[in-house]
Amino acid sequence: MEAPASELAAPVPAPSEPTAATGEPVAETHQQEVPASGHALRPSDGLPNGGAEGAETASASSGAVSEAKYKPSYRLLHTLQGHTSSVSSVKFSPDGKLLATASADNTIKLWDWEKGEHLHTFEGHTGGVNDIAWTKDSKYLASASDDMTIRLWDVEQRRYLNTWVGHTSYVFCVNFNHKGNMLVSGSFDETLRMWEVKSGECINVLPAHSDPVTAVNFNKDSSMIVSSSYDGLCRIWNSANGTCLKTIIRDDNPPVSFVKFTPNGKFILVGTLDSQIKLWNYESRQCVKTYKGHKNEKFCCFSNFMQSESLGPNGLPQHQYIVSGSEDHGVYLWDLNSREIVQKLDGRESADADGDGHCDVVVAIDCLTDKPVIASGSLEKDKTVKIWVESGSAV
Repeated sequence: MEAPASELAAPVPAPSEPTAATGEPVAETHQQEVPASGHALRPSDGLPNGGAEGAETASASSGAVSEAKYKPSYRLLHTLQGHTSSVSSVKFSPDGKLLATASADNTIKLWDWEKGEHLHTFEGHTGGVNDIAWTKDSKYLASASDDMTIRLWDVEQRRYLNTWVGHTSYVFCVNFNHKGNMLVSGSFDETLRMWEVKSGECINVLPAHSDPVTAVNFNKDSSMIVSSSYDGLCRIWNSANGTCLKTIIRDDNPPVSFVKFTPNGKFILVGTLDSQIKLWNYESRQCVKTYKGHKNEKFCCFSNFMQSESLGPNGLPQHQYIVSGSEDHGVYLWDLNSREIVQKLDGRESADADGDGHCDVVVAIDCLTDKPVIASGSLEKDKTVKIWVESGSAV
């Protein structure tokens, strides 16, 4: 079986989205909820910007687009070259100082993203690296590989620490909990594994899905994990005992290529291989936002949240965005509330074509939490990482 190298492909059913008269997605029917064994879901208040859910839903159903009247203007700061194959994952360190990038060339690279300088290359995997994850203190990295292992790296000392073995197929995704003492991994073997970081011991194996697992993510307080799969399901898990708390499925059941919790932990952002990104209230299992316009039918493209530097009168960021890569070689920014595309960082047909954009599928995206900075990574015909900053920002 060919190594995925972040290039999962699957047949996609025709897109179908039930809509109300307003054009906003209505609640869809879902699979029977799995008993939660007494674990209480604890939503934080509001959406990523802290606004109440009711206000967010009302804004969408009224067709309000006032937030999108402001158009961001991102420009290229650096193109980082060095990987010799597809770039599969890009992740800023939580302290914002470094960027880590993973590739099908079996390596992880560290960069000073502000200067555009390469700092170090971690080597040791014998297969392509599909995903990387930082601990919250920015001291350690974990990497998930086609060689069926997870490796732990000491960033400060620039050294290898440990290899975790247990998955029986490609390891595709990893994520640390908030304390950095636990890690979850997802694999082509259709399972999730929970690892105790200090000992490297696998403490739980969850037969989570019936197809490859495409993404895993802890919520804000690490009490829950969300996973996604090509089986069309997103599942919420109790991280302490592995109990399945929720199963979310769309009627048309497209393969799910990506999922993560919103920063406040109350919603999940879900990417599917019908070129749609949806924001779900997982407690009510209702879709509250749908973002369209990009192309995502074959590959696992990352999405993320980003906010502007400027603050509104309530002290919250004035502008919030969803950012995603695309198979048309572009990077898309949507206004979170209005769902309008507010900027597209255009790609190029080939490396010889004019422009600053990528010349292959953009699968890897990450954003800084406190600065208007985007990192993007592209596949084999491109192999580069690009740093984008908002014009006029202090970066």
